[in-house]
Amino acid sequence: MMTGFRLNLSPLKEPLGFVKLVEWLTAIFAFGSCGGFSGRNVLSVFCGDGRNETLNADFHYPVWLSQVLLIVGNKSLCDHSVTTTYMVGDSASSAEFFVGIAIVCFLYSMVALLVYLGYMHVYKDSDFGPIFDFVLTAILVFLWLVCSSAWAKGLQNVKDATDTEGLSATVALCKGSNITCEVTEFANMRTLNISVVFGYLNMFVWAGNAWFVYKETRWHSQKFSSPSGHGRQQVPAPI
Repeated sequence: MMTGFRLNLSPLKEPLGFVKLVEWLTAIFAFGSCGGFSGRNVLSVFCGDGRNETLNADFHYPVWLSQVLLIVGNKSLCDHSVTTTYMVGDSASSAEFFVGIAIVCFLYSMVALLVYLGYMHVYKDSDFGPIFDFVLTAILVFLWLVCSSAWAKGLQNVKDATDTEGLSATVALCKGSNITCEVTEFANMRTLNISVVFGYLNMFVWAGNAWFVYKETRWHSQKFSSPSGHGRQQVPAPI
């Protein structure tokens, strides 16, 4: 068996290679739309005497809100001295998990495409290649489901922590009877919403690809092949 590199673009015309190319692209959109995020919410503090102050809540990937400084210590707001205040909430673990899975899938898709386009003769002549490909693909389908669900929940936590109610609960001054707080400028989280969509899209794409990879394994070939005469049922001779 020859194991040298043989460039052959025909797998891209078949579902096995074409879907793998789609997986590579959707993985890029998934981690790109999440990992490059940065935004700012502006909290306006309306004092009882008609004056108003503003606080900037700047946050970015991986959305580690508990490390975002909202108020520097001993700052005066509405003639009140306010202590150092950090934002509340932490969605960094779910965001990093999501981006990590996307990067793993991006790298694996590149390696798989290299094998399909240059070593398909080796891939199909062995049992290990298709079985390994199928098992890993099935695992990644499950991981896409888990990380997308975790990040969707984490993103909702970020939205709750940075809206008017969340920031007002964080700043003790906003709980005063004659002082009201309201978020007047919101960060554009469109890219984060898109990342969640691409997360679930990746899950479905990888699930579909698992079927095409399964068809390359010996499990599928054994299921639809049988020894000669195996399907024939012998009729007993009459007595």
